[in-house]
Amino acid sequence: MQKIFIDTDIILDLLAERQPFYKNAAAIFTLIDRGKVKGFTSPIVFANLHYILSKQLSQKYAIQNLKKLRTLIKIVPVDERIIDLSLESDFKDYEDAIQYNAAISAGISTLITRNIKDYKNPTITVCSPDEYLRVWSTQNK
Repeated sequence: MQKIFIDTDIILDLLAERQPFYKNAAAIFTLIDRGKVKGFTSPIVFANLHYILSKQLSQKYAIQNLKKLRTLIKIVPVDERIIDLSLESDFKDYEDAIQYNAAISAGISTLITRNIKDYKNPTITVCSPDEYLRVWSTQNK
């Protein structure tokens, strides 16, 4: 089963129902929920989501939805090695460097984000939700 790493923006699209991105985020999480793919993210994503959802909606909403999210996706470790690799990388956005290196370290071949331009010369597939869904549906007819 394919493993996918999901970046903060995609999960936020789902949990905050951000338009016009909600539909594709929901479709990805439907694939995860139905056991078609395995979803992963990092502890940093959970921290970012908690902060943003608490500010935009409420603390209660953030916690309730992060608990639901946790039942669907696994958390990849971020350790000293990931931090060191990310510090030595050419990424302009340090958080993206951490996500990317954590995904690679966990053996994940696809990272889904809407910030594709921030991932220069990736060694794994980095794609948008709509690109991922298009490829997935083609490969799984």
